[in-house]
Amino acid sequence: MLGARLARELDLPLLRAEVGAFADGETRVHVADDVRDSSVFILQPTCPPVNDNLMVLALLADAVRAAGASDITAIVPYFGYARQEQRSRTGDARSAQVAGRLLGGVGVDHLITLDLHSPALESALPMPATLLHAEDVFLPHVRNWSLQDLVVVSPDAGGMKRAQRYAVALDAPIAVIAKRRSQPDVASVMQVLGEVSGRACLLVDDLASTGRTLSRAANAVRRAGAREVHGIFTHAVMAPGAEEILVDANIDKLLTTDSIPVSATPWLEVVPIAPLLAKALHDLTGDWSVRPSNGASPPLVASLP
Repeated sequence: MLGARLARELDLPLLRAEVGAFADGETRVHVADDVRDSSVFILQPTCPPVNDNLMVLALLADAVRAAGASDITAIVPYFGYARQEQRSRTGDARSAQVAGRLLGGVGVDHLITLDLHSPALESALPMPATLLHAEDVFLPHVRNWSLQDLVVVSPDAGGMKRAQRYAVALDAPIAVIAKRRSQPDVASVMQVLGEVSGRACLLVDDLASTGRTLSRAANAVRRAGAREVHGIFTHAVMAPGAEEILVDANIDKLLTTDSIPVSATPWLEVVPIAPLLAKALHDLTGDWSVRPSNGASPPLVASLP
């Protein structure tokens, strides 16, 4: 459970929120513990079911604000709707901005998130945000693999900045897969731009939803002569059928994080992010310099495993 691991890292009390629903599906939440005059951290990934979990986060923020919290930091490792930060055609909603305004409207003072799909979204959020990068937890694992003739591969042009950070850290060249997307969640690989023949390829992406992007990227670099193929993705969104697609891709090593609840398997290693989140909170608060009037530690509220 990410909440319990983060509480241990921070040596903070973990307050479990009571989350339920009425017969018609209407969400209800309750935080029974005293949070008056406290700086409250709320841990709530907006993973599937995205709408339900986003509403839980908004209601938790409203609940602790109404209970007298002095300020609220939302820890949202996976920020749902972040893929919809701009209109691709007239009539589209800017859903990412709507989600941000919802959180601002219920009193969230600061947002902490990991590998935001579009970093440009930060400027459109109504509150300050801390954007964390998963390479801080991934890179030690990749270095332990001791890959020879490594090349970092971005599955699409939009992920080039992310791939460049890995390439610099690993002192490796970079390649990119040129593709076109005919409809949401469907990608058509076109060609590999960069030299991958005879090399170990590290595919780097921010999430796996259907699994098709990583699978087709793996197939593309193999056709181009890659010696071995490894993959990293931060958020295991994992829509139905994604596991089968990734298993069939025969990627040599595959890493993800527990930003979304996911179980490790023989083909997927899960890297914990609690230390990364804990460091970000320490950096943000100055080692709990902002305390409630009774001197107690700030509480951490979590509702998801």
